[in-house]
Amino acid sequence: QVQLVESGGGLVQAGGSLRLSCAASGRTFRTNTMGWFRQAPGKEREFVASISWNGGVTYYADSVKGRFTISRDNAKNTEYLQMNSLKPEDTAVYYCAARRDRFTTTQTSAISTYDYWGQGTQVTVSS
Repeated sequence: QVQLVESGGGLVQAGGSLRLSCAASGRTFRTNTMGWFRQAPGKEREFVASISWNGGVTYYADSVKGRFTISRDNAKNTEYLQMNSLKPEDTAVYYCAARRDRFTTTQTSAISTYDYWGQGTQVTVSS
């Protein structure tokens, strides 16, 4: 059974930092694009960042560019999201996701292109 399990969420003050992790099990995602999405209360799920299978290409939403960094460790089948300079508007449930297609470098923010999803981890930023 394929599982993506997020961790690292929590409560932080504005301006602070958090590092999210997403550990995959049940299959390897070394050859697949992985990404992060988030969903705030009452809002639709939105794209945050993605990273190509080899880490060579990254893509960010404008709202997090320059503050968040996505990375991956294929040996550990894990991806990360380093979040700095957090703002109250970053408060949301953060979801890890992976695509089924392999060895692609073209990045996309479309939710429909992601095939595997984690259960999410809550990030709350207080003002």
